[in-house]
Amino acid sequence: MTGPVVVIGDTLLDRDVEGTVNRLCPDSPVPVLDETTYVDRPGGAGLAAIFAAAAGADVALVTAVADDAGGAQLGSLLAAAGVQLYALPLAGATPEKIRLHARGRVLLRHDRGGRAGEPGEPSEAVLRLIATASAVLVSDYGRGVAGQPALRAALAATRAPVVWDPHPRGPAAVPGVHLATPNESEARELAKAPQGASRLVTAARSAQALRQRWQAGAVAVTLGGDGALLCHAGSTPLVVPAPAAEGDTCGAGDRFAATATLALARGALVSEAVQEAVAEASAYVAGGGVTAALPAPVRTAAPVVVGGGGDRIGAAAAGAVVAEVRAAGGTVVATGGCFDLLHAGHVATLQAARQLGDCLVVCLNSDASVAGLKGPERPVVPQGDRSRLLAALSCVDAVMIFDEPTPHAALSWLRPDIWVKGGDYATGGGDDTLPEAEILARWGGHTVVVPYLDGRSTTDMIAAARSGRGSATWPEAAVPAAEARRKPVRRSTAEGAR
Repeated sequence: MTGPVVVIGDTLLDRDVEGTVNRLCPDSPVPVLDETTYVDRPGGAGLAAIFAAAAGADVALVTAVADDAGGAQLGSLLAAAGVQLYALPLAGATPEKIRLHARGRVLLRHDRGGRAGEPGEPSEAVLRLIATASAVLVSDYGRGVAGQPALRAALAATRAPVVWDPHPRGPAAVPGVHLATPNESEARELAKAPQGASRLVTAARSAQALRQRWQAGAVAVTLGGDGALLCHAGSTPLVVPAPAAEGDTCGAGDRFAATATLALARGALVSEAVQEAVAEASAYVAGGGVTAALPAPVRTAAPVVVGGGGDRIGAAAAGAVVAEVRAAGGTVVATGGCFDLLHAGHVATLQAARQLGDCLVVCLNSDASVAGLKGPERPVVPQGDRSRLLAALSCVDAVMIFDEPTPHAALSWLRPDIWVKGGDYATGGGDDTLPEAEILARWGGHTVVVPYLDGRSTTDMIAAARSGRGSATWPEAAVPAAEARRKPVRRSTAEGAR
């Protein structure tokens, strides 16, 4: 593979809730589920991207992400799975699929997130990504990303093989795709196939009709446990049987499409790619489905908003501030760090960052993240206190805590216009590029450095305190009293705003 495998489509947040049922609801004859644990995973195009990344591919996901806690959770999950997220702005809420389980059986699926919002325009980085891809998978879940005009134009122009996994509510495939992979019911609905014929005849007629309508190289109709039917050049379809497999089929279609895409990226023939995809999807179902293939942390009780409480702390608070500023046409600024002992150097950096736009969101390393970066004796101040101190500053509009070693997942969700670092990054020699610059370029953002006050160091302050020595910087660690007064979020149309 010469370039990354690119997955384009709608991403959802899948949540599997496990609980016990011991009684009926007193006001309605329905079971009451007492939740015990839950697991979050990316769904839709996000799941397909994770399958491809788990197979060892370099994977980039182009998807629309909302400014809410669900979007923040998706960013974290995708980053942990090694997927590079190229996020398009998304109006509204993150779509969620919640499955309620008791004793291993699904009682109910609860969908939320409302009607699909309109995805925003892709950046130049996204368009370059598609042009240099080794293969592209369009995983359409009918929520608008596959219909975005600029993306469709880039897909039509790319030389990479394109696999299109369609949805009945989505748009037609871009003309000329190498392979389309509808399931049996999708193919029948999309082709408006008449009733009455046998299963294979209906699948073959549907595949042939879609192949001609979409000018596709081939159409593979997946038949569940019976494998797939491939319609390509020639009048006789190829039936690829599947080995016997029983189990949870959730995600099998995504596994099929992702496997076929990876095979085409390696130079396989379409028939070889479909055979490999059938075998892989069958093994996936037999092996226990998504739970076994992609184990995720099991959490107890109800979900906790990232970052904890407080009206300016957490993903929900950050998302609300960012959404308000974007709606007014303003500029979103973000910065990050540990901020273990808040001192004058920190405050100077934060004040300078806030002056660059209309809001400032601080991405704060969690206690676990700080310990991983700086050792088991850090942080000195726990994340709850650090976040409250930062939120009390007039130059800070919201604080978002992240657990990863880097703020990349948080940045992929926030998509700030400007990312600010304080210190001596621009030394005038060598490569002065900030490590976050590539991520900001995905949505057209920029990275800048602001001056840092010399002689201010948290590490030096801690060492001085432990040795009993005085420190010139220690008195300045206190937050100026004026910072306790809040300033409202400005709504300007500053240069560089969205």
